Amino acid sequence: MKEDKNLSEFKIEDQNIVENLELNIWEALIPVVLLMAMLAYNIFVADGVALGDYSNQYILLIGGGIAAIVGFFNKVSLGRMITEIWENLRSVFIPILILLLVGALAGTWLVSGVIPAMVYYGLQVLSPEIFLPASVIIAAIISIATGSSWTTSATVGIALVGIGTALGINPGMIAGAVISGAYFGDKMSPLSDTTNLAPAMAGTDLFTHIRYMAFTTVPTIIVTIIVFSIISATVDVTGDADISSLLATIDTTFNITPWLFIVPAIVIVLIILKTKPLIALSAGVITAAIIAVIFQSDILTQISSSNTMTILQSIFTDTAIETSNEKLNDLFSAGGMQGMLWTILLIICAMVFGGIMDAIGALARITRELLKMANTIFGLFASTVVSCLGLNAIASDQYLAIVIPGKMFKKAYEDRGLAPENLSRTLEDSGTVTSVLIPWNTCGAYQSGVLGVGVAEYFFYAIFNWLSPFTTLLFAAFRIKIRQLAKAKN
Repeated sequence: MKEDKNLSEFKIEDQNIVENLELNIWEALIPVVLLMAMLAYNIFVADGVALGDYSNQYILLIGGGIAAIVGFFNKVSLGRMITEIWENLRSVFIPILILLLVGALAGTWLVSGVIPAMVYYGLQVLSPEIFLPASVIIAAIISIATGSSWTTSATVGIALVGIGTALGINPGMIAGAVISGAYFGDKMSPLSDTTNLAPAMAGTDLFTHIRYMAFTTVPTIIVTIIVFSIISATVDVTGDADISSLLATIDTTFNITPWLFIVPAIVIVLIILKTKPLIALSAGVITAAIIAVIFQSDILTQISSSNTMTILQSIFTDTAIETSNEKLNDLFSAGGMQGMLWTILLIICAMVFGGIMDAIGALARITRELLKMANTIFGLFASTVVSCLGLNAIASDQYLAIVIPGKMFKKAYEDRGLAPENLSRTLEDSGTVTSVLIPWNTCGAYQSGVLGVGVAEYFFYAIFNWLSPFTTLLFAAFRIKIRQLAKAKN
């Protein structure tokens, strides 16, 4: 395709960054301001249904249309926009397949008794007094081992939400604890894609990046665990008598046995062995279906006269298992692949908006303007943080929130004599972890879809995620562990 005049691009880690010399900062901000205004109205005034059940999706498409109009006025062709939209959609093809498999996983793990077994044994082991900090630690360990916050949420995350809900703990608190631990592990694991991407963008090596990142990350997770410990000690939860009733109901409804844990063990081992997520999750679905036939024949018959039809239903559509306890009835239901369609549509619409914004050069323009404001070392760190946060909201993709600032700010750090690990750490502290706090970002949409808890519900309790940018700015303000290549200019 012939390049548009006044546009230039360079390719980084399969991501295109487009600059448009025709576009000024005020024009670049028009779609952003209008999008945020529409989303704010929908969330805070219209209770999320201003345009129906898919309001956020429609608003993102409207925002994309506004960005396209700005682009047309600045000599950007429709072909360029379509190309960037296609590149964005291509980048989320695998995540969308993963989402569908997670839906299938939730359904088959329900009918096979895996999730009920996790809840059953978890209720006996995890007491309410330690549940939230324990959830942070468990999620962190699994995420470090697998290198994936997504896999952590899809396995132990689902179970922990189930256990905590049965204990009467606010689901937002549980999801916040799981996400905090999962993203700590994701940041610190050498197996994580973002942990490898950030140093690649900044120009340092992986293990230097991890060691340097520990200075801000470890204090943040310690504070997170302390806060959750205080919350756990004060939260009002269900009493022992009710827990006994829940255990009895689960035991009566399902055939509970430790053999059921073969299924999650297989998935976790495959991920640790660096098996592709699609293969690992598919293995989890298939083994759960086999386990269901072996151990839960009564449940399968209760839902449908055909075991095969019941398993297919659990994979593709809604599944609900009736018990004598109303709380468990809400817990023991899953939407299968169908339940993930709202989330998938949100991701697709966000990629359309982000693709057009990239095509018209708005993302690069906004980032460059932020770079101009970095007159001091602290200002440089602050501009990087704001750039990462902004791109998570505008581009709806954590990889772009690392790639674009990484490229744009790299020379500025070098000019001030700052070691590249300063930039790579800041990219992770503000780009990787905050992606989950944006409802229409791929990470926010995924986590809320998998855990069944809205971003607004867990936002405050995802303590590690929103505290991390403040920690990195605190270190920058007081020049704590700011490694230099040479004497800084300011």
